[in-house]
Amino acid sequence: MSLIWDQVRNWFGFTRRERRATFILLVLIILIISARYIIPVRPVAVEIVPAEIRMVPSGTATAPDSHTEPVPAARSRAAVQRITPVDLNRCDSASLEALPGIGPVLSARIIRYRNLLGGYARVSQLREVYGLSEETFLLIEKRLFADSLAVRRIDINKAQYRDLIRLPYLEKSEVNGILKFRELEGRIASMTDLIINKLISPEKVTSLSPYLEFGE
Repeated sequence: MSLIWDQVRNWFGFTRRERRATFILLVLIILIISARYIIPVRPVAVEIVPAEIRMVPSGTATAPDSHTEPVPAARSRAAVQRITPVDLNRCDSASLEALPGIGPVLSARIIRYRNLLGGYARVSQLREVYGLSEETFLLIEKRLFADSLAVRRIDINKAQYRDLIRLPYLEKSEVNGILKFRELEGRIASMTDLIINKLISPEKVTSLSPYLEFGE
């Protein structure tokens, strides 16, 4: 046996000190491996951050118990985009110029035509304003409305020539015919009287109806 050990020692060439150091190293390795199975590993608890916590911009003080809910981005964008419609019969030139495609010249024409009519009965009457293109009208029509209660109506049985001729929908010959008929026949009762007596064409009924009334 001694012979075998001598052969092994000679083979590896270890001295006594080297064998002792190797033995100590092996013992340490065994102890380290054993400790992994002997000493239980405690799980580390990870705190879950609530989803409600939002990042706060730097320099902003926020109370820890604050219950303020963040405003959804879609709602805030809708609030910015919400635009108050413009009343064609009460707006000024500044309100009109704030609309896309409307400058000082067009806004002045819109107001001038409003005064000529006595007020807009429909938003579509903007198409009659000189220089206002169809593209511009389509761009702004959803941002406008016309309060028909603000329209100044003309009593056709009391109106003078100057009152009727200002209406863009009446020709000079039609105004003269209305005044002559009223002088000869008396009171005009309705739009039907105007059509039957050929004082206006049936196509003008829709345009004229908001501006005429038939008083005593």
